[in-house]
Amino acid sequence: MAKLYVNPKRQLGHINPELQGHFSEHLGRCIYEGLYVGENSDIPNTAGMRNDVVEALKEMRIPVLRWPGGCFADEYHWMDGIGPKESRKKMINTHWGGVVEDNSFGTHEFMELCRQLGCKTYVNGNVGSGTVQEMSEWVEYMTFEGVSPMADLRAKNGHPESWKVDYFGVGNENWGCGGNMTPEYYGNLYRRYQTYVRNYKKGEEIYKVCCGANSDDYHWTEGVLKTTHDHAGNAHGFMNGLSLHYYTLPNDTWDKKGSALDFDEALYYRTLKKTLYMEELINRHGAIMNQYDPEKKIGLIVDEWGTWYDVEPGTNPGFLYQQNTMRDALVAGINLNIFNKHCDRVKMANIAQLVNVLQSVILTEGEKMIKTPTYHVFNMYKYHQDGELLESCVETQEIGAGELKVPNLHESVSLGKDGLIHVTLNNLSVTESYSIDAVFTETEIKGVKGTILTGEMHAHNTFEEPDAVHTEIFDQVEIAGQSLKFTIPPCSVLHLAVEV
Repeated sequence: MAKLYVNPKRQLGHINPELQGHFSEHLGRCIYEGLYVGENSDIPNTAGMRNDVVEALKEMRIPVLRWPGGCFADEYHWMDGIGPKESRKKMINTHWGGVVEDNSFGTHEFMELCRQLGCKTYVNGNVGSGTVQEMSEWVEYMTFEGVSPMADLRAKNGHPESWKVDYFGVGNENWGCGGNMTPEYYGNLYRRYQTYVRNYKKGEEIYKVCCGANSDDYHWTEGVLKTTHDHAGNAHGFMNGLSLHYYTLPNDTWDKKGSALDFDEALYYRTLKKTLYMEELINRHGAIMNQYDPEKKIGLIVDEWGTWYDVEPGTNPGFLYQQNTMRDALVAGINLNIFNKHCDRVKMANIAQLVNVLQSVILTEGEKMIKTPTYHVFNMYKYHQDGELLESCVETQEIGAGELKVPNLHESVSLGKDGLIHVTLNNLSVTESYSIDAVFTETEIKGVKGTILTGEMHAHNTFEEPDAVHTEIFDQVEIAGQSLKFTIPPCSVLHLAVEV
């Protein structure tokens, strides 16, 4: 029997709701068809936003949404996406699929979507092909109230009141698709551009995110921080967050990443092992950040993460449409547990992407919508949002074969806003169940409720079988004073809400 230890007496940090954030790019069918169908669509909508998708995301308590990219952000010119839709500029989306982008979803539509969702806004600005003036005027357009050309233009376009921009990314992947820059060059550009991301409203300061590294590019992190911190020895006044991007690719090559549905046990374990690498990345980038920011005032923002497979056969290669199985559910559970356990440094994370692209929580096809296994994991983990991380650990054994070995169990625990202790435990084994003895230090347990997501590793939802994978009540838990005894089935994600 494996021991799971929880110490409710020791709180280790605050879990920002934004650790369960999401990302929507003008890519494939994420925005168009996925989130936005237009006011004249036969699909039920409110101001063009799909009602079914909005309701599902609200149930999941989506805390923050990043937009408009991604690589698209550094070729996006925001003025093309405002004003009467019939007069908005059309462009070719050169990054994703070579399709026409008609800009019918722009700033006003994004802000309306976030209003309907009740979530925070994360806008990504254009450094790669945009100007300082363009970025400055966008911030003014969105957030300034008073006499100004941009505020007047916003009112002319139907929105006299300003919006709240919670997070603003100064460029995206500027080491690659955002301009192929050196860290020192970007660091100096960041210093310049962020100057004009002004806080126009007291009490509504914008959280500025600097473009961080791709995966294990520690040279980028070091170079950017050294450059941005040269002036007066710190960047606390103009850098609130530093981003990190890491995708789980089952294979090591971008041209043959592996199938979302056709995989064996070895590739399953390889995928999970590569997912667990996220912890090393956070630790090592965090160690560099500690040299410049020992008080951890600058958050690590993992604003792109998730699985990336070969596209589904017969779909546009540039649309990045992939299916979503129980393997992806475990990837989501592992990452969210890691973010919880590093909440002292990680302040926001955004899975890529929200609908119909990469590791989506929702897939749509015409008027049909399905929730993926990844959706159900987020829906279970939502009880961690705004909670306090509790000290915990679980006894593990290695499973898998050769270099593909991973721990059989993975967990995180928090004290929720509801006063309950929330335990999320993943069983990474494809075949084995494990008996668990969860011990709560010096704490009598009064009650427990459980929810579980489990299934064969290939299990997934389709438009023909939308509920093949779904959560179920987990009530096979024995309370024994200060401990809980239960058996967790293979390939599963479990949430326990414990009353003490």
